[in-house]
Amino acid sequence: MPLWQELPLLLIVAFCLAVLIRTFLLQAFFIPSGSMENTLLVGDRVLVNKVVYDVRDPVRGEVVVFRGTEQWVPQVDTEPDPGLGGRFARTVGDLVGVSRPGEKDFIKRVIGLPGDRVECCDEQGRVTVNGVPLDETYVFQDSPLDIPPNPAECRARRFTEIVVPPGQIFVMGDHRLVSQDGRCQGPVPIDNVVGRAFMVVWPSARWSALGVPQTFEGIPTSATLTGDGPLPLQPSPGGGVVLLLPIASLVSVLARSGRSIRARRRRLHP
Repeated sequence: MPLWQELPLLLIVAFCLAVLIRTFLLQAFFIPSGSMENTLLVGDRVLVNKVVYDVRDPVRGEVVVFRGTEQWVPQVDTEPDPGLGGRFARTVGDLVGVSRPGEKDFIKRVIGLPGDRVECCDEQGRVTVNGVPLDETYVFQDSPLDIPPNPAECRARRFTEIVVPPGQIFVMGDHRLVSQDGRCQGPVPIDNVVGRAFMVVWPSARWSALGVPQTFEGIPTSATLTGDGPLPLQPSPGGGVVLLLPIASLVSVLARSGRSIRARRRRLHP
């Protein structure tokens, strides 16, 4: 094909692939606030895996993007109408996953899982999960200890024990002094989680992975504390590979069967 015909076709194919990847696999999110400093800075773009929680549940310490419930206050300020051109650019950017987040899109760190007991503080002013204190070296600026707890705002470091309901997670920001999070806005349904933020991809100088801090290792599960039965199985990070193995085997068997049938047909019809 001539270049003038091939180039538009390639652009259309690339756009369609970008939309499919953004919808089902990966999406880049823009960080609009300082609630996760210094782990994430304003203007950073993070890459979010949108399929990982289809094969396993969130893990303590992971950074997740989620849709806030009605209790969560929008974190994106209302901006003036950008005009027709601006609205079109935003629509295209949203389709390929490079636009600003919506008013109800939040990014926080998972602190508690369903059944966990989360509270603050111990004698050293640390958050505890199921009685185990967290050494949160990733926290940029913590809230003061002398501010009394107030369920209506997140300025206080202290909060009463929260038992995370089934099917929900308890999340907090890394910049506790300014973060509006689970302390005052409540837990988040796991069904509202969009995906796991696993890498900072922009600006290039801040290119880094978002791992799970070591402080979350060794925390007992709620079943251990209550004696309500055996520990739940924890899916391995490679759970997606395990899930794909039966599918790959089935495809391989079907392929071999198809080759065998074609071979028999060639023998019957020389």
